[in-house]
Amino acid sequence: MPNNQTEQNAPSCVRLTPIDKEKLQALANEGKKNPHVIKTLKCKTVAEGRFRHLNYIRTLPPYIVDEPPTLLGDDTAPNPSEALLAALGSCIAVGIHANAVAQDKSISKLEVQLEGDLNITAVWGTGDLDENKPLGFTDVRIVVTLEGDFSQEEREKLIKHALKWSPVANTLMRKVNVTIA
Repeated sequence: MPNNQTEQNAPSCVRLTPIDKEKLQALANEGKKNPHVIKTLKCKTVAEGRFRHLNYIRTLPPYIVDEPPTLLGDDTAPNPSEALLAALGSCIAVGIHANAVAQDKSISKLEVQLEGDLNITAVWGTGDLDENKPLGFTDVRIVVTLEGDFSQEEREKLIKHALKWSPVANTLMRKVNVTIA
């Protein structure tokens, strides 16, 4: 599914560090106790030059986003659309892993491969501005490789459940209010 470059950079099999089941259960219980809590996440994006941006989240080192040379960038990091795919894949993987732990299932291998189709001819509003053209991803395909101590039916249920409850997947699949000041 992904190109050879992506596959070459990815480890073939990673042993998953266990999640603390007691802490996971405590987190789940807090959510059940107060289901209306909303947490506001923040990111500050600072243009560094050309199309390279530093994204400051919590107290972490800057998360870099750039563009490939074909889009006039320096190719030093994922572009914004690739970062979105990474966020989706990571969110689904977290959900699968957490739910496996909650069900006392162990995972020996978990990989999420994503690819998305994107028309880039509008070139951020400077190119082809046909109003009928869909902007953003029109299709995203996900393939999950999941191995562990569960049946094929349990595997499929685990993956579907993770997709259903993924905050990132839900953000992509429904209308979100976006405002700019």
